[in-house]
Amino acid sequence: MAKESSHREPSHREPSRRAHTTGVHRVVVIVDENSNPFELGCATEVFGLRRPEIGRDLYDFRLCSPEPRTLMRDGFFTLTGVAGLEAADTADTLIVPNRPDPEVPRRHAVLEAVRRAHARGARLLGFCSGAFTLAEAGVLDGRRATAHWQWADSFRARFPSVHLETDVLFVDDGDILTAAGSTAALDLGLHVVRRDHGAEVANSVSRRLVFAAHRDGGQRQFVERPMPDLPDESLAPVLAWAQERLDAPLTVSDLAGRAAVSPATLHRRFRTQLGTTPLTWLTGERLTLACRLIERGENRFEIVARRSGLGTAANLRALMRRETGITPSAYKRRFGPEAD
Repeated sequence: MAKESSHREPSHREPSRRAHTTGVHRVVVIVDENSNPFELGCATEVFGLRRPEIGRDLYDFRLCSPEPRTLMRDGFFTLTGVAGLEAADTADTLIVPNRPDPEVPRRHAVLEAVRRAHARGARLLGFCSGAFTLAEAGVLDGRRATAHWQWADSFRARFPSVHLETDVLFVDDGDILTAAGSTAALDLGLHVVRRDHGAEVANSVSRRLVFAAHRDGGQRQFVERPMPDLPDESLAPVLAWAQERLDAPLTVSDLAGRAAVSPATLHRRFRTQLGTTPLTWLTGERLTLACRLIERGENRFEIVARRSGLGTAANLRALMRRETGITPSAYKRRFGPEAD
């Protein structure tokens, strides 16, 4: 059974906040021989595009490689014209390379770049088999991480000191974050945007991606999708109905009644289609709404709690600390209208 959450309050060093010429947080991706184009595309889509709809650039995005010409996975194409590996030394967030065969060791120069970044306090991200790169560099010893379920046994055999969580989409362990692979890279990327810039901005990025704004990291990597017994068992109508009524005292029974199924059937459909439970989904949606209300300038936390369906300010504080690692007041200072 999946864990309900893979995020905890960061207990390690915060990522570097050094100013660059742009004054924007710099994200650097290391691309190495036989890297996967999909995860590179995910990083580019989330961190590398201009955001005219937001009115400002969220990140200064760079690619770098240890070689002038980098042959991508299975020779699909050759990457040229990117910076040398020294660009990794300027990263506030460094995304490490992955590859289809994680048993092939990374080159020494790449591992040294990862170690230097970690030593100076940069945030590290690994998508899919990128967890192997982080583990090879020695920065995951004693830490929590995830990787694609296909490589779990191999990873545990090679890196027994790493606490591998195999039934989650991503793990946020403070200054080191790992994603299970494929679309989980987008989930982790949006989680980072939400952590850096708040729920409103993350939702804007997800809309441009036409991707779910928030899939909790604790959802399962592999979601079974059997052929439905009925022509349409989609949860979309009941989800849309609930999102319009988050301030109401909705229960799982209310959702089941709207879907015209039993609570047990609704629970099964949520597990099958979303990889989570109805209550967890509902709480996550309410918390996202609460964050957006704070970002839009609502300073009265009792009002925020009531309008988002979380009940009381005490419940709001408890849930925000559990899910974001900070209090509503700290969230307001960081993401509210008066934030710098």
